[in-house]
This record gives sequence, structure tokens and C-alpha cells, in this order.
Amino acid sequence: MSSNLPTNIAIENVIQSKMRGRVAYQGFVSSQVAVTFSYSKLYNDPSGKGYQRPINRKRCTDFANYLSKGEDSLYTPILLNAAGNWEFHAYDKHRPNLGRLICKKKGTLMDGQHRLGGIKEYISETDSTLNIPFLAFHYLDDDEEIKLFDVINTKAKGIGTSLSRYLNRDNDELSWVATNLILRPESPFFSKGTLTGKRSKEKNITLQNLYSIVKLLTKKSVLEKISKEKKLNLCLFYFNTIKELFPDEWEDNSLYRMTHITCLNALAIIGNQVINENYLAKSQQPDSVKIAQKLINLKEIDWLSTGDLKYLKGAAGSKVLASDISNCLKS
Repeated sequence: MSSNLPTNIAIENVIQSKMRGRVAYQGFVSSQVAVTFSYSKLYNDPSGKGYQRPINRKRCTDFANYLSKGEDSLYTPILLNAAGNWEFHAYDKHRPNLGRLICKKKGTLMDGQHRLGGIKEYISETDSTLNIPFLAFHYLDDDEEIKLFDVINTKAKGIGTSLSRYLNRDNDELSWVATNLILRPESPFFSKGTLTGKRSKEKNITLQNLYSIVKLLTKKSVLEKISKEKKLNLCLFYFNTIKELFPDEWEDNSLYRMTHITCLNALAIIGNQVINENYLAKSQQPDSVKIAQKLINLKEIDWLSTGDLKYLKGAAGSKVLASDISNCLKS
């Protein structure tokens, strides 16, 4: 979404202050201005610096309904980053912290996406005007903006661990591997994974699920020490091998349980064991032929959703299944 405004916006009676050394502006705008002077950077922004979840219409409608309660419906200020595009002009030298704020471009919205969506819905339905409080930082760079969004949402109300992993993908190797398992077309999880933690019938594997799977596949072994690129290739090789050997079980998550989280965790636990037993340390490569021969024995497991696997749940269920798989591979 473009950050350009058709014309500059002037906001009166703004207080300029400092927060931890950063210049910030506090004030109120009309609801009509509030829905136009900012934009959201979605997590899939082409810049790679996006972070917001797709908007949830129900949450917007719920907030609009809340606003209809009248004077009892209080709410917190929306939080923005002016990114250096807003100018403050004090009214006079005796009151240097009170003045007019000129918005030359839209600010980026760090907190308040659903509140603004609800406000837009409410003013459209009631043809009314609200006074919307805001707090805007004069300038934060992209990484500071993401970090503050992450802190607000993970420490306060929870954006969910999946989106948090995505935001930290450049600072955490396992988050990077898990993210690429969803984004790369050659990945067996490409059509099954969701970055934001919101599941659907088709996309039933979250980024946090894949983070745990990568961890189980590599932990307490030499695989922990290899580069993130090699970890990714290892995951792609292992789970693509399973997908190729059992295409029906992998694709149909209604009829079969192979790609349900309890089973995927069990397969990761076994993968750790099988890959380490057949790992060529010199080339840092798995012995793909031997591993594929072992994995053929997964056919001994009844993967049907109507079978015994439907009773297995959670970490305990994954360990039970991993033990059963281990016995099958030995035989």
C-alpha cells in the first residue's frame, strides 16, 4: 500500500515529547483523518520488512459494536511511526512542546489495526465523528519498528508464536529454516503451512509447528552445528522423501494422519535417529539411499484417521508413535 497522501494533513494541539530519547507526538485526530493518515505493513510486504497480520473482519466488527455503547467505550491510542515524514511547528517559543503537526506522508501503523477497522465501520454506519487518540514516534527505522511491534504483542496481548518466529527469522536459525519450509515451492509444506498461526483445512501446519519439527529433527546431535542452509536442505530431503514414498498419506490430511502435528513430530524424532545413523560426516550429507530404504518401512504403520492413531495426542502421543516407528524400521 502506498504511503502517499493526496494533500498534507495538519493536526492541531499536538504535544511533542521524548520517550527514552526518541521524539514522539501525542494528540487527537478526527475519525475521518484517523482512517486515512496511516497504513499497515503486512507480514508479506515485498520489502521483507512487513509484520502485521492480515486484518480480521470479525475483530473490527466487534470493536464497532463496542463503540456503539457510547460513553462507556473507552480505548487506547493507536501507535504510529511517522518515519521522519511529519513536521512539528511550535505555536510559540514560550510553549515549545505544543504546536501543529504536518503529515506529509502516511505513518505506518504499529498497533491499532483492528481498532481503526472498527472505527471505519462505525463511522460509515452511523455517519458520526469520533476523536481518536494517537501516539506517533517521529522516526523509527524498519527493524526498530518490527522490534517494538513484536514486544508490544508478545509481552502484552500475544500475536502468537508463529508470527513472532517469522519476525525473528533473520536473527534465529530455526525460525529461518521453518519460514523457508513454508515459503519455498519445493518444500513438502509449501501448500500446508501458514506463517501467521491461523489454521485452515488445507493449511493445518503453523510456523511454530515447523519450528518444533526442525528442532526435534536436529537436536542433541551433529546436525545442530551445521549451517541453517544445510539444516533446511536436510529437512527438505527428509520430508520430501516421505512425501514421495507415501504421496496419498501426505496429501490427504482428512483420510490420513501423517501430516497431523503429533505424527509429524514423531517423524521428526525418528528422522533425528535415522539421519544421524546414516550421516556422512565428511561431506556433511545424509546417505539418501540408505535412509530412503529405511523409510519404506513406514508402510507398516496404519496412517488412517480411523485407526489407532486418532487416539494419540500431544508430546506423549508423538513419543509413543516414534517408538512404534522405530520398531518398524528395525524390522
